[in-house]
Amino acid sequence: MKRLFDIDPWEIKTTSLDKMNKRLQESITSIGNGYMGMRGNFEEGYSGDTHIGTYLAGVWYPDKTRVGWWKIGYPEYFGKVINATNFIPIAIYVNDEKVDLAVDAVKEFNLSLNMQEGILRRSYVWSKENTEIRFSFKRYVSIVQKELAVIEVKTEILKGSATVKFDSYLDGDVENEDSNYEEKFWIERQRDSNEKSYLTTDTIENPFGTEQFTVTTMMQNLAEGNSHRETRNQHMLVGETIAFELGEGEQALITKLVTVVTSRDIAAEQQVQEASNLLDAAVLKGTEQLEAEHKAAWKERWSKADVKIEGDDESQQGVRFNIFQLFSTYYGNDSRLNIGPKGFTGEKYGGATYWDTEAFILPMYLSTSDKEVTEQLLDYRYNQLEGAYHNARQQGLKGALYPMVTFNGIESHNEWEITFEEIHRNGTIAYAIYNYTNYTGDDSYLQQKGIEVLVGISRFWADRVHFSKRKNSYMIHGVTGPNEYENNINNNWYTNKMATWTLRYTIESLANASPVKKEELEISEEELAQWQDIIERMYYPYDEELGVFVQHDTFLDKDLQTVDSLSPDERPINQNWSWDKILRSPFIKQADVLQGLYYLNHEFSIEEKERNFDFYEPMTVHESSLSPAIHAILAAELGKEEKAVEFYARTARLDLDNYNNDTEDGLHITSMSGGWLAIVQGFAGMRTANEELAFKPFCPPNWSSYSFLVKYRGRLLEVQVTKSVVTVQLKEGEPLEIRLYDKKERLEDAVSTSVK
Repeated sequence: MKRLFDIDPWEIKTTSLDKMNKRLQESITSIGNGYMGMRGNFEEGYSGDTHIGTYLAGVWYPDKTRVGWWKIGYPEYFGKVINATNFIPIAIYVNDEKVDLAVDAVKEFNLSLNMQEGILRRSYVWSKENTEIRFSFKRYVSIVQKELAVIEVKTEILKGSATVKFDSYLDGDVENEDSNYEEKFWIERQRDSNEKSYLTTDTIENPFGTEQFTVTTMMQNLAEGNSHRETRNQHMLVGETIAFELGEGEQALITKLVTVVTSRDIAAEQQVQEASNLLDAAVLKGTEQLEAEHKAAWKERWSKADVKIEGDDESQQGVRFNIFQLFSTYYGNDSRLNIGPKGFTGEKYGGATYWDTEAFILPMYLSTSDKEVTEQLLDYRYNQLEGAYHNARQQGLKGALYPMVTFNGIESHNEWEITFEEIHRNGTIAYAIYNYTNYTGDDSYLQQKGIEVLVGISRFWADRVHFSKRKNSYMIHGVTGPNEYENNINNNWYTNKMATWTLRYTIESLANASPVKKEELEISEEELAQWQDIIERMYYPYDEELGVFVQHDTFLDKDLQTVDSLSPDERPINQNWSWDKILRSPFIKQADVLQGLYYLNHEFSIEEKERNFDFYEPMTVHESSLSPAIHAILAAELGKEEKAVEFYARTARLDLDNYNNDTEDGLHITSMSGGWLAIVQGFAGMRTANEELAFKPFCPPNWSSYSFLVKYRGRLLEVQVTKSVVTVQLKEGEPLEIRLYDKKERLEDAVSTSVK
């Protein structure tokens, strides 16, 4: 565990410049607005170790797959998010000496990310000989005008006098840290340097016929006080230098307004004019109004989604950080977009869409935003259904196989065990449709679009299984389950279970489908009968003596050990062991069998859940960011409150405390619903099944109270839990029946009961 920032309910702040952990600091202070974002790099530059990153939603490149031995069916390319024009630089020179915190000694250093306002601030006092200057920085990307970023640098002479120059520029000569052989992905299209300087770049050509992107980045510098300006214009860079002559007690302020437009929305030949129009509108509003609108918009978001914790500021900071970074990455404004594992904070995992969204993000968004936001996530997959059919054909199979990694619906990952074996993601795509329909009570999406996705996935499962005559059962061989520390296994319990669950849910949904839709889908009675046969005769590994669902056929043949047998210097094992050793070990990366018990919670008894939890959790190393939340929820349900709280801390503060020693590569965005899920579905026990909303809350020992809001079927509810009393209040919408512990209550205004 490594903690760089102070504990504060609403801020990520520090008074220490930790040069040894600069990349970790940059990850944690990343900001975004769903359209663009960047790591917490320094505007004035930094000559030490740093990872400069600015990223644009939906802008990517298909990099050629490089493998030592090509296998039929491999994706032709590896899709990756690409570093875009760096627009934050404002290099600072004092009497022609560059300010550089990698080498300069400074005092009164302050760095703060205000999550309530969505603003990053920084300040320090720089001194040299008889001159002492305070520099203050402020930066945000507007959530009101998505194409706009605002960067402000304020200078105050505390002692002496100086010529202070600000070199504000746009730098398109960028590269990815993960590029092959230092390859660059951008070429210049056009540029100009004047009052509004701009740089237009194109992604380089690719041999795969995928879309190329054009991006125009434009800036305008507003300077207060007497200044001298000079522009510069060179290949892949445009800039403006603004100089001030300042005496003791005098100040200077430069505000850099930046607009970014891409060919996803604006044709290349129209981008310069559009970027200019957006800048004009921003200048007309003024910086005070721009900031006020941005803060107000964040206030509105928090009013729907904030979780309030009394008595534990660490926990409070953790869950708010999670919510802030999620909402900075995605807020449902564009159905062409999804949520990459690193969001706008880094390049690892290629920045593409994984199954994480449907599994972990969608449940939170169902409760904290308008249902249209979740529909956008479902539409993202629906619109890529043809790509899923393509992926299945690549494997010689029928039906639709949704990709493990994608930007456009086509599988774009180049690891065998992920591309070919980790097919369990198909079950989660289907489960997301069920989850949405079950939670909202609205089956219109299911009947109009979702049913097409379900049928495609079901046809894949029906072709992917094989029938074992020896066991008179259907089986699924050669897979990787959610536990990625085992590859090419047979009969992963979770995969088999989700395959038959999908077939069952599809059959049930087809029973209510319109005759026209059934005809469009060309469903025959023979096909339905085959699906039913698979449901009835699927093989599930099970051990009678242990009373547990076995993770896969040979799992119990391993040298079973618990995690406490590992020495601390072996952890995390994925950074200390060979892959061969990991694959042979019994250690589990993340919830596997337990993932199925979480999804299909109402289908299993409390005794089944407890036996499986007690068996698998002690062998789980939780080296996936997705693991702690599921374990927190199940632990809470099983009355293992201390363990639930432990897992909550691990998921809510995973990045803030760098639990897995990998946050310097970027934040774990798609696991950031984990803190919310652990509180709402874990500590508060929220469940919805069989048309009933239920709660079974407890209050963690070190908390005084907690409260949260949930949207549910046209209502807005507030749940407040103290040590002794739980209150559920209906804040908006019609009355409804809920279950509080084991008692049905009619919620018309508010109901309260003792915490049990």
